[in-house]
Amino acid sequence: MKHTATLAAATAAAVALTVLAATGTATAQDHGNAGAGGRDFYGTKTPYAPQQRLTAYQPAPAGFAPVFTENVARHGSRAMTDSEDGDAVLAVLRDAADQDALTDLGARLGPQVQALLDAASALGYGNLSGRGAQEHRQTALRMEQRLPALFDTIADRHEPIVVETSGVARAVASANAFTGGLVAGDPDLAGLVHAPVTDKNLLYFHKQPQNADYRAYVDSDPDLAAVLAAIDGQARTAETAHHVVQRLFDRTFVDAMPADRQIAFARALHQLYSAAPDLSAEAPDVDLDRFLTPPDAQWLAYLDDAEEFYQKGPAFSGRTITYRMAGVLLDDLFAQAEAKAAGTSANGAVLRFTHAEELEPLAVLLGLPGSTEPATPGEPYSYANNPWRGAQVSPMAANIQWDLFASTATAEPRTFLVRMLYNEQETAFKATCHPIARGSHYYRLDELRRCYGR
Repeated sequence: MKHTATLAAATAAAVALTVLAATGTATAQDHGNAGAGGRDFYGTKTPYAPQQRLTAYQPAPAGFAPVFTENVARHGSRAMTDSEDGDAVLAVLRDAADQDALTDLGARLGPQVQALLDAASALGYGNLSGRGAQEHRQTALRMEQRLPALFDTIADRHEPIVVETSGVARAVASANAFTGGLVAGDPDLAGLVHAPVTDKNLLYFHKQPQNADYRAYVDSDPDLAAVLAAIDGQARTAETAHHVVQRLFDRTFVDAMPADRQIAFARALHQLYSAAPDLSAEAPDVDLDRFLTPPDAQWLAYLDDAEEFYQKGPAFSGRTITYRMAGVLLDDLFAQAEAKAAGTSANGAVLRFTHAEELEPLAVLLGLPGSTEPATPGEPYSYANNPWRGAQVSPMAANIQWDLFASTATAEPRTFLVRMLYNEQETAFKATCHPIARGSHYYRLDELRRCYGR
């Protein structure tokens, strides 16, 4: 096919760029994948990695061909949104330096933190990083490799590729990186990629007026405040923070440091530790791994995951405030697939770029693995009693993709099948949905309408 040679060259170039972007971060990634917790050490700041090999996908059933694809993707790896955590860590380090209270390890932390802040400031706080752009370019190239016949058809029939974003700079940049990857794989798509359009009601719904009740929940719900205070207040939080500061400062300084200040310092340091891999292209010499032991990093990641779980995930049993607002996204996934099946849409692809606040609740509504189990009363979320992990549910550049396949027979009515990928892994729809055969990842579109109550 015309698509194949260009795509192979583009893929090789992307791999080379990734090697350059990752320079200096092998240690961080190796550390994150070693020991208990693995990728969980970075929480939702975990850099993206596809979860299935390109050679391992189920082929479409005989007599079916791809006719449409759509996705919902989180923005890629980015700089921290501000300098607050870095400033807080540096302020404590300066106090310790003034008192000659830094250990040898502590004396090495300041320059690393400053280098990370300098890189984030130069890039622009909150902006997509080089690694983040590459995450989306590669995801686009793999999409083409999975669906070469579809993209050949899109090019031949001049079908539009629609692009929608939240309007936030890192989401727009992610969209541009993704579509740049598509065009690198097949230059014939260049004129078919529409300029990104902003739809905040669809892709930034958590901050829209119609969801003021959700904002009130995050800001002032007493149950939320109580459970997070209880989780943060566990003895291990203070023990972990004490262990962190013990390694960086001498005993006199640590003894004079209030427990709440130790905790604040440790959590701020973990935020920087988690952000460093996302800036591997801009700050290749920054390595914060040595400053947190694996057990300390995992506990601090758990505290962050607890906030994500209760604010954006399945949260409390019997309450839907955190995820029902994602219904607009689920509705749109169905609407676009149904319009293509009905012949009322000429679009070849619809690509959406958004944020964790949208992707995590959508995962709950879809019933994706590890995304749906709420916390029962009296049993706060923990790694021991719940499978929800930010690193798996919503890493940087996380994505949900629906591929629509149509029967090639000329007889009417045509049959349409849907395959879902979650972070590029073939994933079952919720348990009440029945695939076309046991073990298949293909579902009839009308069956999905039934099981999602449409």
